[in-house]
Amino acid sequence: MNKTLASAVAAVAGALLAVQMPLPAQAASTSAFNSASNPVLFVHGYTGDASNWNTMAGRFRTDGWPSSYLDQWSYDWRQSNATTAQQLSTEVDRLLAATGAGKVDIVSHSMGGLSSRYYLKNLGGASKVDAWVSLGGPNHGTDSANTCFGTSCTEMRIGSSFLADLNSGDETPGSPRYATWWSPCDTVINPDTSVSLSGAANTRTACIGHTDLLTDATVYAQTRDVINS
Repeated sequence: MNKTLASAVAAVAGALLAVQMPLPAQAASTSAFNSASNPVLFVHGYTGDASNWNTMAGRFRTDGWPSSYLDQWSYDWRQSNATTAQQLSTEVDRLLAATGAGKVDIVSHSMGGLSSRYYLKNLGGASKVDAWVSLGGPNHGTDSANTCFGTSCTEMRIGSSFLADLNSGDETPGSPRYATWWSPCDTVINPDTSVSLSGAANTRTACIGHTDLLTDATVYAQTRDVINS
């Protein structure tokens, strides 16, 4: 009887010890922040603001990025994307000076992809950006923009002069690594093929909404791996 009780106690103790044991080293993320990681500048979209990135920036912090390397930038989304690009240029220089880094990574959502692409193509940004990401960007226009007005909105319309100039020639100029993510269930960007760029790594997501691209765990992990490679 005593032997049976002793065996049971030993089994319970062993189980508790197993629960408390740390995970094997190989289970840790291979994409955590390291000495080669760049500061990340987040560019929101139409009607958005810096808070759109709270979930994603929080995940980067959990994976080791210091807060000083995570710039949730905000701008006036009503102005021309060309104007925003000029302000973005100033913000990139500020972030590089603040961190001492040689380059930044840009992660954009929706319309934020247009101003950041303009910066890379026309304002010398290609020499300061290592990786550029577009989550649900209207890179070739969207019919959703037919129902809104104002400068930034009309620039997103299919066939706009702004997009014609932006997409002329090389869609992914310079040395940055370009990557896009698009969802077959994104009802804001129509057609879905608008997001993809020639020369970029274009990824189809699961069936998620336009704003869900900001918070989806799989999209985050893929984005982190791309910019940190």
